[in-house]
Amino acid sequence: MSERVWIFDLDNTLHNATPHIFPHINRSMTAYLQEHLQLSEDAANEMRMDYWQRYGATLSGLIKHHGTEPDHFLWHTHQFPDLKNMVLREPRLRRALEQLPGKKVVFSNAPQHYAEAVLKLLRIEDLFDDVFAIEHAHYRPKPQRQGFVRLLRKHHLQPSRCVMVEDSSENLQTAKRMGMKTVWVSKQSIAPSYVDIKIRNVMELPRVLSRLN
Repeated sequence: MSERVWIFDLDNTLHNATPHIFPHINRSMTAYLQEHLQLSEDAANEMRMDYWQRYGATLSGLIKHHGTEPDHFLWHTHQFPDLKNMVLREPRLRRALEQLPGKKVVFSNAPQHYAEAVLKLLRIEDLFDDVFAIEHAHYRPKPQRQGFVRLLRKHHLQPSRCVMVEDSSENLQTAKRMGMKTVWVSKQSIAPSYVDIKIRNVMELPRVLSRLN
């Protein structure tokens, strides 16, 4: 059998971004919209949420409707002067990842500079063969198919060799349609039919390995 390839989401999969990082990003995006589109805080916040729900990423809506320059947006909305105190590191994470045989890749809707900084703070950056960020997907975020296709092409991968590990069920739906195995990181009790395995956190992965065969 060909070597298995693990494709990991970053935020809320490899670490918990909900308490500190996501609120910071949301505030930064709202401030960006206020400044560059001359919106009130309420209008900017509403637009941020609307585009995120419609397109999977606020940036996609900004590119589509306002011609926003993606690198400018990503740089200004992903500044973290205090990142080391915002990333919640789980000490058991490294050992769990080391127990997974095969190549490992991070596939994130975040920009590369942020993803690499978080992996370094989690002390797991050396365990991954690649960080495939939103820039490499040509700003087509998950769950859009185009980013998945670019990732597979870059690494010459067959989808049947890949296991996608994600907290977003929508992203897993795309992965499953392309022929990947899917692992949903979620505390919800019922999993959609396109989820092969549901776990509460990544530390559980080594003990469910046999169920992926």
